[in-house]
Amino acid sequence: MDEKLDTTVCIAGGGPAGIVAGLILARAGVDVVVLEKHADFLRDFRGDTVHPSTLNLLDQLGLGAEASAIEHSELSTLDAVIDGIRVRAVDFTSLPAPHRYITLMPQWDLLSMLVTEAQKQPSFRLMLEANAHSVIQENGRVVGVEATTPDGPLRVNAVLTVAADGRTSAVRDSLGLVPADYGVPIDVLWFRVPRPTKPMRDTLANIRGGSALVTIPRPGYFQCGLLIRKGTFPEFQRAGITAFRCKIGSIAPRLTDVTAAISNFTDVKLLSVQINRLHQWSVPGALCIGDAAHAMSPAFGVGINYAIQDAVALANTLVPALRKQGADAAAIDSVCAAVQRRRALPTALMQRMQRVAHRLINSATSRTVVHNPPRLRERFVIAVVLPRIRPILARIVGYGFRPERIASGVLKPRR
Repeated sequence: MDEKLDTTVCIAGGGPAGIVAGLILARAGVDVVVLEKHADFLRDFRGDTVHPSTLNLLDQLGLGAEASAIEHSELSTLDAVIDGIRVRAVDFTSLPAPHRYITLMPQWDLLSMLVTEAQKQPSFRLMLEANAHSVIQENGRVVGVEATTPDGPLRVNAVLTVAADGRTSAVRDSLGLVPADYGVPIDVLWFRVPRPTKPMRDTLANIRGGSALVTIPRPGYFQCGLLIRKGTFPEFQRAGITAFRCKIGSIAPRLTDVTAAISNFTDVKLLSVQINRLHQWSVPGALCIGDAAHAMSPAFGVGINYAIQDAVALANTLVPALRKQGADAAAIDSVCAAVQRRRALPTALMQRMQRVAHRLINSATSRTVVHNPPRLRERFVIAVVLPRIRPILARIVGYGFRPERIASGVLKPRR
């Protein structure tokens, strides 16, 4: 016999959006079930950039100390080296205390910490290896989801169903919602190398000779991403791993001595970069948030933080509605529409900024001639324009275009 559960909110997806939404709702006393299709949170190359907006949220939840205890790195600036010239693009030290930096921490550790906190609440249930694949509809309204588990089929009846199951969301597909895609001309090849013996300054991007390499500092090693033209990974594979190592060393010479750690192409993972978003985030009884509503590019590392801000906006809107009007269908649908109204514009603005960044990177990596020293226009931008806009960039990248904080009265006392 199929297992059945009844809840107020069923969230499909145990990523940042789903877990944070579940935690805040549970802290507000709302009964919530989170379905995660995997048995744990261990995924290679999940985004791990936690911005000041999220760090402030963790403080609100009383989890600042727990987050600080996770092994992590902190970056107070985002630097790029372009044809040998170091450019400070973003400086977070201009932001208000205490979080004048971004934190790089393994996403699985962050999620595990949040789940540990959420499970202290009696109204929170996390079901691992529960793959939500379709919604249940009655009279034109979503009333829950169907999932498969190791023990068989599972039906979860819910007042509100939230699709937070990522950019390939099965729940979103079952709702008939299709995101509009904004073409991105690049893919990223992810790999890791040890830190070189000779200290290397933290540098987010290295651009040299028409190629771009991201180097994210983590404790003991660098997480690296080579930007390539979309669809060209097979060309690198045909050229061989030795040629790949040489290319990495030519872009970031300090890494030459450690590229031997890339033993073969099984150590290199392809990330197909996407930027897309839904024009309609909800249908009666269901709402999409996070990557299910809008896939973000890795540019500026804002994906986790925008997903979490969706979750906060949902909780801030849903909790008062439930307390005032209960499970009234019209009130639930009004909440869903309000979340989209609040989060759609900030998302669109950040995605536009990401697309501009991609065009700039594409231009820099398409050069056939290296300009050294920089041209007059480039010197003017670096020396005059960039210092003036750097504080603005810090706020936009660090907080987003509309930062979210948990509204007063939403959370009940922490257990």
